[in-house]
Amino acid sequence: MTDWLDADQVLERLGIRPQTLYAYVSRGRIEASAHPHDPRRSLYRASDVAALAQKKARGRRAADVAAQAIAWGEPVLPSAITTIAGGRLWYRGQDAVSLAERLGFEETARLLRGGHGAALRSVQRPAPPLAHDARARLFLTLAARAGREPPARGRAPLALAMEAADLLEAVVDAATGQTGEGPAHARFAAAWGLDAAGADLVRRTLVLLADHELNASTFAARVAASTGASLSAACLAGLSALSGPLHGGMAARVEAFVEEAERRDPGHAVSARLVRGVSMPGFDHPLYPDGDPRAAALLPAFEAPPLLASLRTATEDATGLSPNIDFALVTLARTLKLPPDAPFILFATARSAGWTAHAIEQLQTGRLIRPRARYVGEAPPT
Repeated sequence: MTDWLDADQVLERLGIRPQTLYAYVSRGRIEASAHPHDPRRSLYRASDVAALAQKKARGRRAADVAAQAIAWGEPVLPSAITTIAGGRLWYRGQDAVSLAERLGFEETARLLRGGHGAALRSVQRPAPPLAHDARARLFLTLAARAGREPPARGRAPLALAMEAADLLEAVVDAATGQTGEGPAHARFAAAWGLDAAGADLVRRTLVLLADHELNASTFAARVAASTGASLSAACLAGLSALSGPLHGGMAARVEAFVEEAERRDPGHAVSARLVRGVSMPGFDHPLYPDGDPRAAALLPAFEAPPLLASLRTATEDATGLSPNIDFALVTLARTLKLPPDAPFILFATARSAGWTAHAIEQLQTGRLIRPRARYVGEAPPT
């Protein structure tokens, strides 16, 4: 199998530790396969290793690569909203973890918008649409608004901020399945039958998930906003991107991992994945080599069920990887006995704050995001 390398060869060629190799596999950067003669060992695709080695040799920064590939004249989008620096998440220059100790979702959304727009809106709103679950209500709510609201281009930022505040109220209505007043976390608590402690955990979660720089769904929202589309249309674009299994759908993969641990035991679930060379869903994050600060802030705030606590310990001991926000969300949902789709619903509700803030910021640039393609198909006739 000349196309495959064993672990020792990979470690030598890349100059890395075993924990880093596990991280590369979990991120999908190196494909792994079970050894045909020894199921306890894995082999790693040589071409993936060569690509990583070449990238390290070039020493090119990610931003330099992006500068050649993303958009006309605006390859790395400037933003004053959120950044990740020093292993921490910052909203408008303020530590998101610290904000989660004291702010509500509405105040956080207003901060992301630059301090504009009412923190709470008390208006007569239509009841959320009838649907079989909260995810469908979110899509239907945003689609209906996008179909009737005027384009956002040319409108004053303050007017858009006020509209964003109203839009977030409608999102919470859809997520909870009922029209309500008051803070979002209290409305979730009422819908899900949570006590004050559970409501506060939801508040923390919404703040920690409100934005995460230029992730896939936020980029989708900014692309839509750059055309002048309405805020609802931009949010709908963000929600569509979030629904994919590699983004907001990651919680389902974490649930599958937890179910493996339930069927056998956490140690066997982890070792079986290591043998197969597959990732540990809910662990590691490429932007946080020292651990996801959002998970580190949320997990100590409640006592995890024994199974989840054991799975976390087994994974950390075997791989050296720390839990990320997806593991924290699934653990929270199981602790509070939330509906099955609660991790996604909390994620989508929270991230709506970031999508609207980024949409308004993109609209203020007046520029269309229009990437170019590097054509690799059949050459056209000359």
